[in-house]
Amino acid sequence: MSGLIERRLDELGYRLPPRQGDSYYGANYGTMKPFHISGPILHLSGQVPWRDGRPIHPGRLGETVSIDQGIEAAQLTAMNAVAGMKQALGDLDRVGAIIKSLNFVTCAPDFTDVHLVSSALADRLVEIFGPEIGVGCRATIGVQSLADNHCFETWMEVEIAAVTSTRSPVPDQG
Repeated sequence: MSGLIERRLDELGYRLPPRQGDSYYGANYGTMKPFHISGPILHLSGQVPWRDGRPIHPGRLGETVSIDQGIEAAQLTAMNAVAGMKQALGDLDRVGAIIKSLNFVTCAPDFTDVHLVSSALADRLVEIFGPEIGVGCRATIGVQSLADNHCFETWMEVEIAAVTSTRSPVPDQG
C-alpha cells in the first residue's frame, strides 16, 4: 500500500522520475552524492530541470527563456527534488517539512522577476505536501550561468519526521 503523499501524487497525475541506489544526474557535473542525512535533516544536492538525460529550457530568462518556460523548469525541478526525497527516505510520508530552498535562476542582468520562477517550485511542493509541510523558507538569486546551461537550480533542506498512522491527509488544494 502506498503512503499518503504517494496517493496524492497519483491523484494529481504526477509521476516521479526514477532513481535507484546512488543514481543522481548531478554526478554528471562532478564528484558529489545525491543527498546527505544529518540527524533529522535531509540535505539534497542541487536539483535541476533535467528530463530524459538533458536539461529543459536551457538558457537565460530575459534572453532565450520565457517566464512560462522558467516556471515549467522550476516545476520539473520540484518533481526531481521530490524524487530525491523519496530516494533518500524511501517513503515520502517521512517528509516532515520543507525547511528551505536556495534557488538560482540563470538570467539576463536586467531580469528581476526571479521570484516568479522560484515561486513555481514552492507552489508545486505545497500542491504535493500541503501548506503545513510544503512551505519552507526560500531565497532566490539571479546568476549568469549554471552547469549545462540550466536555467534553474535549487538546493533543499528537509526535516525528516517519523511516520505515524495519525498523519492527516494532504488537504485538497483545488
